[in-house]
Formats: sequence, C-alpha cells, structure tokens
Amino acid sequence: MINNMRRRPQERPPRRTPDNNGNARQKYERYVARARDAQLSGDVIEMENCYQHAEHYFRVLRGEGHERRGNL
Repeated sequence: MINNMRRRPQERPPRRTPDNNGNARQKYERYVARARDAQLSGDVIEMENCYQHAEHYFRVLRGEGHERRGNL
C-alpha cells in the first residue's frame, strides 16, 4: 500500500498552466480540479498538495489571507 503513495519522477503529470495566471477564484478552482485529477490517478501526495493550495486560495477569497501579514 505504501508504494502507491510514492511517486516516481517519470510518472509526475506535466503542469498544464502556470499558477501565476488568474485571480484567487480561478486559482482555487484550478487547484480543486488538479486535486480531483490526482485522486483519480491515485496520486495521494499530489492530491493533498493541491487541496492545501486550494484551501489557501479559498481563505484569500474569504478575506482571511491577509490577516497574518499585519502581525509580521
């Protein structure tokens, strides 16, 4: 089971679009779609990575992404 979670370099899916394009909503939707694709292909690590990125942009959409910057 643990072998299914590891990704070999030659099996890494190519990036479709640069992540610096679009607004927060577009980036959120892009990462959710990538997470679903990774889940379907069985890549648990990439799925979790994409869901974490999507969560970040979800917080930005809700206005919570900039609150920490004031405390720095």
